[in-house]
Amino acid sequence: MNDDEKVLSWAWMGRIDYRAAWELQEALRAAVLGGRGAETLLLCEHDPVVTLGRSARRENVLFDQDELRARGVDLVESNRGGDVTYHGPGQLVGYPILRIPDGVRAHVRGTLEGVADAARPLGVEAAYRCEAPGLWVGDAKLCATGVHVRRGVAIHGFALNVGGDLDGFRLIVPCGLRLPVTSLARLGVLGETPESLASPVARAVAARFGREAVRRAPEEIRCACP
Repeated sequence: MNDDEKVLSWAWMGRIDYRAAWELQEALRAAVLGGRGAETLLLCEHDPVVTLGRSARRENVLFDQDELRARGVDLVESNRGGDVTYHGPGQLVGYPILRIPDGVRAHVRGTLEGVADAARPLGVEAAYRCEAPGLWVGDAKLCATGVHVRRGVAIHGFALNVGGDLDGFRLIVPCGLRLPVTSLARLGVLGETPESLASPVARAVAARFGREAVRRAPEEIRCACP
């Protein structure tokens, strides 16, 4: 591993549109593939949006697009894996743009176990489930996941429910599973926000991949794109 591969650059991007974040991920992946960019973890919040993964079943979206729009919720067909999910304020969304030499499953597991490592000091023990990828506390899902890989470099990532309300999940059958969704706030972790958790999550995810987390400004990240 050379010096560049020992570092995972990360940035708190604030509130960002889902499509804009996706475009940025694709640009960063192109830079990595072209040997001109560093592997990066983007951390952000999204405006309310329902996204459909490559294996999504439309019946798992419980309202049509006009009704979603009337409720202020966007609908996006994504190239990530998985079924249907919801993103919105109060959720920490993480997008690791990483090479995955050990395969998709190891990448997903390592990423989510990093998120679980960051939750543990808050008193939350979240478990990764291979058969239903995500982080679970009992029978409730705390963190969802979905990735897309091209030429050995992954984009997309995870969505950790921190605070805010979870009403957006009532618009869908989350990940196609009729099981409850939870958040850190519902588990008794009060006072945390997606922004306050960005740094500990970045450090924990980087550590899972043997990296040092180095914070960058959002402008630095955008300037690294071709």
